[in-house]
Amino acid sequence: MYLKDRRFTLITLLLVLAFVLGACAPSATPTPAQPAETEAPAQPTAAPAQPTAAPAEPTEAPQPTEAPPEPVTIQFFYPVAVDAPIADIIKGYIADFEAENPNITVEPVFSGGYGDTYTAIMTAIDGGAEPPAMAVLLGTALYDLINADAIVPLDAYLDQMPDKDAYISDFFPAFLENSTYDGKIWSLPFQRSDVVMYYNADLFKEAGLEPPNSWQSWAEAAQALTVKDGDTVTRWGIEYPSGWPYWLFQPLAIGSGQNIVGESDTEVYFDNPDVIEAVQFYIDLSHQYGAMPEGVQSVWGQAPTDFASGQTAMIVHSSGSLSGILKQADFEVGVMPIPGQEPDTYASVPGGGNLYIFKGAPQEKQDAAWKFIEFLTRPEYAADFSIQTGYVASRQSAYETDAMKSYVSEVPQALSTRDALQYAGRELSVQNLGEVRNIFHNYLQKAYNGEMTPEEAMAAAQQEADAALADFR
Repeated sequence: MYLKDRRFTLITLLLVLAFVLGACAPSATPTPAQPAETEAPAQPTAAPAQPTAAPAEPTEAPQPTEAPPEPVTIQFFYPVAVDAPIADIIKGYIADFEAENPNITVEPVFSGGYGDTYTAIMTAIDGGAEPPAMAVLLGTALYDLINADAIVPLDAYLDQMPDKDAYISDFFPAFLENSTYDGKIWSLPFQRSDVVMYYNADLFKEAGLEPPNSWQSWAEAAQALTVKDGDTVTRWGIEYPSGWPYWLFQPLAIGSGQNIVGESDTEVYFDNPDVIEAVQFYIDLSHQYGAMPEGVQSVWGQAPTDFASGQTAMIVHSSGSLSGILKQADFEVGVMPIPGQEPDTYASVPGGGNLYIFKGAPQEKQDAAWKFIEFLTRPEYAADFSIQTGYVASRQSAYETDAMKSYVSEVPQALSTRDALQYAGRELSVQNLGEVRNIFHNYLQKAYNGEMTPEEAMAAAQQEADAALADFR
């Protein structure tokens, strides 16, 4: 029975195998009654191999990627004009930027000051050489740079920003004064400052003096804090640098009631009675009150050290010197805007440098420069730059960063330099600026040195400035 069942099973298997082999044979060509389009798809001749392990997790199909950007190297010209470790700070920012943008190399070129940087770039352009892709130059250089066809407006880049309006409005308005012309934005604030007065708060307390709030109280405080040993002054009440006079003079004019520059790019008010009165007050601080050195004071670089070492009780200087002064001084440093002529009035003026992109650089370098500008103007970097240097942060949101909040809790003077902006007038910036500024400097210093009366000097300055501006009116 067992053998008979096995024979039956074997026969059955042979029949099944024959049937399968027959089904796998090629089929005949279809006839018109059975179109080929209706045939069932051919069956596989063998079952697919079974996986020997668990199937892998499904993966996304690879997406097409853009070719990596071509490497580009840009030069960045930068002035170093104040007592702060600017070069090391900028190199650190460059390293951060290059880590984010490995295809872009930034080569910094540091020079002594704004004038040196401007001259180096314009000399290269005039000689037919390729200019740097970008630079920090004075905001007041705008008209000269436009007239030289040296820079490009930034609107094409700004218009691509989804938050353009919020980005632009975040810069302090006083700093944007010299960024726009003919409906376009040509530069963005970066290394920005304002004119402030530093005073030795300990000396004021010892003398029972309050911080001055008018010309009169200012002059009297400077007189009271001047110390002499016989005919030798051992401590001045105030040092007021005037080797590069227009900028530090402007708050005196504004505080007197008339800025030296108007709203248009061809308007100056050198011979205005209020301006003349401001010139006279500067002279009176030495001649009438004996509280500061006579004549032109070419002590821009020395004044912060004189103040920190106790050789003067007050100085008028840039907010960009704050960090260096705080590191040197062993007394409480007070910071405030410049007292105005009338009680409880104050004045200041913005200054410093903006970021420019140069037209003569190839387009790929201009594009890379814009990326670096966006990077440098981030609130966290604006805050860090202010913390490390004493410059006023260019963006208002920088003061909302944790780093800045922590800093100003320990260094409240940083808020004083920022708040002085509310009293700031427009910095001198007109067409043919170099010549107009030199004219004003020349005659202002003649008045300071007693070579001409303030009235004579300012009348001559106005006449010559009007002639220098005539072709632009």
